[in-house]
Amino acid sequence: MAPEVCTDEDAKKTSSTSKRLKGKVAVITGGARGIGAAAAKIYAENGAYVVIADILDNEGHTLANSIGGKYIHCDVSNESDVESAINLALTWKGKLDIIFNNAGISGQDGSITNLDMNKAKHLFSVNVNGIIHGIKHAAKAMIKAGNGGCIICMSSSAGIMGGLGSHPYSCSKEAIVGLMKSSACELGVHGIRVNCISPHGVPTEMLVSAHRRILGKADMEAEEVREIVKERGSLLRGKCASVEDVAEAALFLASDESGFITAHNLVIDGGYTSANANMSFIYQ
Repeated sequence: MAPEVCTDEDAKKTSSTSKRLKGKVAVITGGARGIGAAAAKIYAENGAYVVIADILDNEGHTLANSIGGKYIHCDVSNESDVESAINLALTWKGKLDIIFNNAGISGQDGSITNLDMNKAKHLFSVNVNGIIHGIKHAAKAMIKAGNGGCIICMSSSAGIMGGLGSHPYSCSKEAIVGLMKSSACELGVHGIRVNCISPHGVPTEMLVSAHRRILGKADMEAEEVREIVKERGSLLRGKCASVEDVAEAALFLASDESGFITAHNLVIDGGYTSANANMSFIYQ
């Protein structure tokens, strides 16, 4: 099937001074819910054509239909699935401008002395290999097109500071930052920018589930987690990041406004990883 090439008529449909991604084509892994879904919505609102790649088929199809995008079932640990997501974008619109490698899992809690290596290997296959797959196949498409591009990878505050996630999760998120920097070094000569986002304390389904496990409260709701983060999770007391805050950062990094930014880890943590909040008494 011949690709549906973006035309001037397509651009007119989304013409607006606020359309920061007008006519651009994006793939978002893990885009069916949480941060990925928020990014899919804001990308579409800003004129992008969005391919949602996820394993949550019902949510993914519903969201894609609501934003005029496409959905594809994609387990990022399988390289062929990620390649298929990239190929869908190329078949649909004839190009790929942006990939947001957002998919990830939280992993096994508990002592490293009791670590289940099979579970750890599975986490690395999703969190690290999944992002390698995304960078690899997005870069191949972008290099071939010769028009540059934007690659965004999801890391975490757990990759910056110890004690914020499980051992495998923390390891995987720090590895992503290193992978982003090395990829940026290679791909910069092709005009391809590679950056990371590292959020902290965003009350997504993943964070709520982690709190339920750690605190032993199976019925814990997102609002309870949000209140915990507001109290302890940043220097900006009474505030916590939302999925929309992270999506706005992903929009900025995908847009031409960040055209001279690459090899950068954009930390969205209310200052948490930059200071010891327990020492705030010295300023009082």
